[in-house]
Amino acid sequence: MSDDPREHADEPPEALDPHIADVPDRPHDPAWGFVSPGETRWPAVISMVVVVVCQLLLPERITLGPTWLIPAIEAAILLTLLIVGPSTLDSESKDVRHIALTLIGVLIAANVIILWFVLHTLLKTGQMVNGRALIYSAATVWSTGVISFGLLYWELDRGGPIARCSPNHPAPDFLFPQMGSAGSTDGPWTPRFLDYLYVSLTNSVAFSPTDALPLTRRAKIVMATQSLASLATIVVVGARAVNILN
Repeated sequence: MSDDPREHADEPPEALDPHIADVPDRPHDPAWGFVSPGETRWPAVISMVVVVVCQLLLPERITLGPTWLIPAIEAAILLTLLIVGPSTLDSESKDVRHIALTLIGVLIAANVIILWFVLHTLLKTGQMVNGRALIYSAATVWSTGVISFGLLYWELDRGGPIARCSPNHPAPDFLFPQMGSAGSTDGPWTPRFLDYLYVSLTNSVAFSPTDALPLTRRAKIVMATQSLASLATIVVVGARAVNILN
């Protein structure tokens, strides 16, 4: 029997390697993720504005510098994103994902700093304006964390909303229930911003994935970080606030 590859030049790939036949057609594989038809950026922009407004309402004692400093930086980056980037995200859109990721990084970093100030005020000095202000601050930190991580998941999964519009998008970072059972939807289903926001909400409440499963290590690290931050906010701040109010 000859091993000359020229003798098999006319044979299909499946005949040479039977495992190739088992590999699904990725653009049509629900678990890999269908090609997204596109979506609008406005739900994400509104969420970012909510975060900026919430941070403006925080007491100056638990912020870095003046109350307006971090929100002003975030607003400037958001304005740049709106000017440079498109409002409709599809395969023909200009990809300014680096600006969006910069803004999300600032949002999450600011939230971590605010959380640290809240915990430091409680555990080291034991002082706060009053119990009610503490509850409002903790609720703001928790809520902005949910939105910020929802934005990060939206930009992280399969290369972001624009990359998801291409059949050659990167591997999925999350497996949604609809991607595991294609028959549960009327047609090809693709996640939108609100789906990622819901993933962030459930992860903050349950401290574990309940809707979409993380598939990559980076997704697991981000979800673990969010769970720990949410746990610190709810347990430490919540317990202290109840004690103060009593």
